[in-house]
This record gives sequence, structure tokens and C-alpha cells, in this order.
Amino acid sequence: MSSLIEQAAKRLEQLRQAGIEVPEIDTPAAPPPAARPQGAAAGGAGARAAAARPAAPAPAAGPIAPAPVAGAAAVAPSPAASLSPASATALAASLAESRRHEVQPASRKVDLDLVAIAASGIVTPNAPRTRMADQYRVIKRPLIANVMGKGAASIKHANLIMVTSALAGEGKSFTAINLAMSIAAELDRTVMLVDADVARPSVLRVLGLPPGAGLLELLEGKAQMTDVLLRTNVDKLTLLPSGSPHPRATELLASDAMVRMLDDMATRYPDRIIIFDSPPLLLTTESRVLAAHMGQIVVVVRADSTLQSTVQQALATIEACPVKMMLLNMVRVESGSGYGYGYGYGYGYGYGYAYGDGGGVSTAAAPVPLDSSAPPVRGTDPVRAGGDKLKV
Repeated sequence: MSSLIEQAAKRLEQLRQAGIEVPEIDTPAAPPPAARPQGAAAGGAGARAAAARPAAPAPAAGPIAPAPVAGAAAVAPSPAASLSPASATALAASLAESRRHEVQPASRKVDLDLVAIAASGIVTPNAPRTRMADQYRVIKRPLIANVMGKGAASIKHANLIMVTSALAGEGKSFTAINLAMSIAAELDRTVMLVDADVARPSVLRVLGLPPGAGLLELLEGKAQMTDVLLRTNVDKLTLLPSGSPHPRATELLASDAMVRMLDDMATRYPDRIIIFDSPPLLLTTESRVLAAHMGQIVVVVRADSTLQSTVQQALATIEACPVKMMLLNMVRVESGSGYGYGYGYGYGYGYGYAYGDGGGVSTAAAPVPLDSSAPPVRGTDPVRAGGDKLKV
């Protein structure tokens, strides 16, 4: 106990020397050192002179004080060792409080080329209002409502949102980046974009950044979060790269380390939303493992391309997730179609949206209601905007 107190006292003194204010703790004054016998330093002559003097008479009553131990006067008691248990507790609390105020190591800062990113179709902050920006504003709204507990039901880890697709080339990474950018524009929300497509990472490439250590290094214990997390010049947006390719990526994503990391990420900052760009559901097993820990999943489907049977097969792999949002991408809208939306309930509940104020191709969602009462659809038909309902 005394060793721990001495360490705390030493640490407290270092903090005071560093200019950190900590409360003072009253400690009992150290007893004065024992009187040194007169003549002890004089050698034998002093001792003989002391012996020649008559001894003082002993007190008539009372206990006899013990004789001083040789050398005891040279050892001064440690101030920390003289602390009472209450003072020791107060010192430990003060030490813990001072550590909380110490400056933590900051993650690395990177600058995104917002002009180049905007030219590639990515929503950027402070850009003029566009149809795409409006689309993602509405797409993010039900997701944020679930994070805030205003959805149909309470969802565990609702701020963990996975963006995926059935197959490659459907626009999931494009959607994940735009969704993260749109959420970063919220006044009271921060967002972390995680490139969880460990087989074919693309987030850093799309944003014009070089590859680096990230998620897999964290799971292997080779790095800390501050070592791999990237702060950007987009306010409230941070990036977590996928990391170096690993032959056991699936096992790492299914490990206890992943569960602990996700739980810490979901609970550390109550205002943070984490977007995961994951691999396609039908091409790898990593996305299915990751889906088991998500609160919400956005499934991106490319219109006029992906078969409905393929989408149904992909949805079957994530049945356990409480919220699944269908987002129909690359929808051709007719001129003068205006704004509209559609939604329905399947397992848990899902959403689909359509927007458009003119001709061309829409990169947001079109009506794909999740309706458990809908008739079966032919497995050879591609998913169409405004087509047959998708049965789940």
C-alpha cells in the first residue's frame, strides 16, 4: 500500500511541476528527527565528558520511553507513507482526474481534394444545393432517426450502419461515401467511415488518398486506433482504412477482438455514427460476419441490372439484422416525375425512396417496397424502378 501511495505522490509532484493544477491534500507533519546526542561527533573525548556528568534522576512514575535505535535519526519518514487511508483515496482520485485532462495523442490529419471529389459525383460540404444532395438528405433521415431511438423499435448499436450489395459494381462504396459526407453535415452528429471491404478496398482510392494500415491491424493488435484513424478537412468526418490484405480476414472479423472493438466504437461517443463499406453479400463471407454485429444495413441494388432472385438471396443472408434499407441505384427517371417515396415492412422494417426533378439517371433510391404479402416475382427479371414488389 505504501509503495502505491509513494508512486502516486511522485506522480502528483510531476504533474504540479508540469503546471497541472491538482487539489492540495493535507498530510500529517513528519515528526522531528531524534535529537543527536551531544558530543557524538566529538569522538571518545565527548563520550568521556558525558560520562563524567551525573546522570539525571529517573522519573518517579510513568512508563519508561524506549531507547532510540542507532541510525534511526538519519531516516526521515516519507510524506506519502504518512498519509491516512482517506488522504490516500483522495490522492488517487486526484491523480485519476489529472490523467483525464492530459492531452491524448491525436490521429493523423489528411486533406481531401474537395474539388476533385465533387467532380467525381461525391457530395461535399458547402457545395451548392443539388438533387443528389437532397436525395441523400432524405435517405439518411430514417437512419439517423433510428440512431436517436425515434424509429419503430429500440435497436442495439443503431449507430453501426453497414452499406453493402448483392454483387460487385452496384455502387455500394459510392453510396457509403456520400452517406457519410451527408451525415457529416449534421449539426449534432459526427461520422466515421470504415472501409470494411478488406478484399477490395476502395474508399481511400476514391477519396484520392494512399492506402495504409487500418482495421485489420487493429484486430491483430499491431496498431492502436490513434495510429490508423484519419482526421479529414471535412468537419466531423474521420476515416478508418481497411488495412493490409490478410489471408485470415474473415476470422479476424469474426473474432472477439472485433466484437469488443465494435462495442467500443458504438458506445464511446454518443453522437458518432459509423458507416461500414462492406464487401458484397454473395461474393465473400466477410460481409455476412460483419452484418451480425450491425444495427442497420443498407443494401444497394443497381436498377435494370441485378436480378430480383439475386437480391432475395442476398437479403436471406442478413435476416437477423433488425433494420434493412433497400436503396435502388442508377434509376432512370422520367422528365417531370417530381418527388415521391414508398416504403413497406418485411422482416423488421425497410425503406425505399425515389426522387427526381428531371430526366437522366438518379444515383439514389427508387421505390422497392419490402412487402411480405406481395406475390412471388420471376427470378429472371431484373429489379426495375417502380416494378413488381420484392418479396422477402
